[in-house]
Amino acid sequence: MRNPVIESNVRETLGEIAPAFARYSEDMLFGDVWRREQLMPRDRSLVTIAALVASGHTEQLPFHIRLALKNGLGQEELIEVITHLAFYAGWPRAASALQVAKETLQDVNLDSETSRD
Repeated sequence: MRNPVIESNVRETLGEIAPAFARYSEDMLFGDVWRREQLMPRDRSLVTIAALVASGHTEQLPFHIRLALKNGLGQEELIEVITHLAFYAGWPRAASALQVAKETLQDVNLDSETSRD
């Protein structure tokens, strides 16, 4: 059974300037690659976050952190993954990623508190 389709905002954010990129992202990346059965969505999220942290691409982390939480990754696990990566990807990259994670988790926690009210 294929994994569920990932909803992204790439068409809204980049579709006007880069329609082909948005289409490839939605159709191939999120419509096919993320749906493959060989890895569970949680594992794909872990791999993706590790790749983003290791390569220093923190601008994409908020989306993928939120997705990882939806895919079953716990907040403590997320922090542990980034901490572990400090020894392999570099301290500055991990520190930058931890700052993004902190801000994103605060937003997620605020969102969940607001939705309960």
